[in-house]
This record gives sequence, structure tokens and C-alpha cells, in this order.
Amino acid sequence: MSVLVDSSSRVLIQGITGREGGFHTEQMRAFGTNVVAGVSPGKGGLDANGIPIFDTVADAVAATGANVSGIFVPPPFAADAIMESAASGIPLSVCITEGIPIHDMIRARAFVQRCGTRLLGPNCPGLVTPGQCKVGIIPNHINIPGPVGIVGRSGTLTYEVIQGLGQAGMGQTSSVGIGGDPVLGLSFSDVLALFADDAQTRAVVMIGEIGGSDEERGADFIRTSGFDKPVVAFISGRTAPPGKRMGHAGAIISGNTGTAQSKIDALTAAGAAIADTIEDVVRLVAGRL
Repeated sequence: MSVLVDSSSRVLIQGITGREGGFHTEQMRAFGTNVVAGVSPGKGGLDANGIPIFDTVADAVAATGANVSGIFVPPPFAADAIMESAASGIPLSVCITEGIPIHDMIRARAFVQRCGTRLLGPNCPGLVTPGQCKVGIIPNHINIPGPVGIVGRSGTLTYEVIQGLGQAGMGQTSSVGIGGDPVLGLSFSDVLALFADDAQTRAVVMIGEIGGSDEERGADFIRTSGFDKPVVAFISGRTAPPGKRMGHAGAIISGNTGTAQSKIDALTAAGAAIADTIEDVVRLVAGRL
């Protein structure tokens, strides 16, 4: 099974004619993703390696029935791309772009919520359902199907966990990178709720980091919702010097909220097993399947 994307997903790429959009589109196709359209204003009627290009998302949806958007648009224009996707009725937009101004994202997220659609990201690696679909930049070769759901803020750490589990013979139902910016679409709680409803997901790995309070809110969801699947959590940034901003724009600590210890305490109280290293993640997951 899967969450958010599967073999039936029809993907369009906003920014397909850019360097990053073009490269990762071909990587997605190599993975087996059904990329049905690209969007690049002013280039409608052309094609990118056989993929038809449209001037607007609305035109692409009308012509191809696309239902997932991958957004590889430069930061000054990415919020508008997110809102265009939502306004066109795309159920899921996946924004990879890093460096979108925070005020732009406040406006874009509010618009997405009003449209009743979903946004993953920005500043995220995207998501993968092994053997079915990939939207984003997670490396192709590390993903294998299996019973573990993964949700993380850090792209690189998510890749390491995917690879470590795979090398130990434990594949994934889906791996979802929510991103590290202060203003995001889907949260840990949102993705945990999706995994709770997926019968094939037998265990979940949460990959968090210092800053913000999304991990604490995820812990509250586990504790109060009756979430009945084992959770293994890894929190990075434990050795970060106090008072220094580290890594993602969202890695900002306010008082006691957002510290590694506050996240560990909240997740421990919710019944999650806490891993100190990636190797611990693999060992703890194996012991819970």
C-alpha cells in the first residue's frame, strides 16, 4: 500500500524546462513515475523529451488529468506556482524549492487551505512509494517496498534511514519528506494520520531535528489519537551549541520548545522508541516488526 502517491498518480512538473526540473523529471521517469505534463509559461506547445509542455497548470490538468504537481520553480515565483496548482484543483502539490520568502509562504499556505488541497514542502525532498511513484529528489536506487513508513524533516537523514533499512531487508510503504522551513504544508501529525490508516504500514520512523514544535505536536497526536503502530524516532542536532541557529530555516529554538530534549521527552512520553544513531533506527525497527 502507500500514502499520497501510487502507480495511478498522474504527475505534472512545474518548471520542467529548468535545469533542476528537467534533470529530476528524468530521474522520476526512470523510477517509473507517470509524468504526464510539464508547465513552463511561454513554452506551451513544446515538449520535454516527449512530455507535453503547457503554459498553465489549468491547461495541463484539462488536457492530461494530472493529479499531482512537482514544483521546481525558483524562489521568487514558487509561492505563485503553489497557488496556481491549488487553484487548478491539483489534490497534492509537492514543492522542492528552497529559499521561498516566509511571507510568501504564509500567503500560499493559507490559499492552499482555502482550496482544500494538500501541499508537501517547501524545501523538502518530496516523497516515494517504492515500485510505484516518486515525486521529488530522493535517490532512486535506495528505495525498496516493505512495511515501514518514513516521515522526516531532513532530506539527507531521510535518505540514510531509507538506505539503512533497505540494506537490512526492511523496505518502505512510503517515505515522505515534509521539509525544514518554518511555514510548511503537511506536518508530522498529518503524515502520521495517513500511515495510521494504511494497513500495510506496520511501523513508522520519524526523523526530526531541533527547532520548531512539529515533533512535539506529532508526539501529542500519537499519544491522543490511539495511534497503535510502533514508532521509532531520531532527533538530530543534540550537540548543536546553545544559541546558534543550525541547518534549516525552521531549526530555531524558542525557550524550552524546540530543543532536542523537549522533542525526545515528548516522543518518549508518547511511547516512541528513541534512536541515538541511524544504526539504532535500523535495530529498533527490526525489533518491532
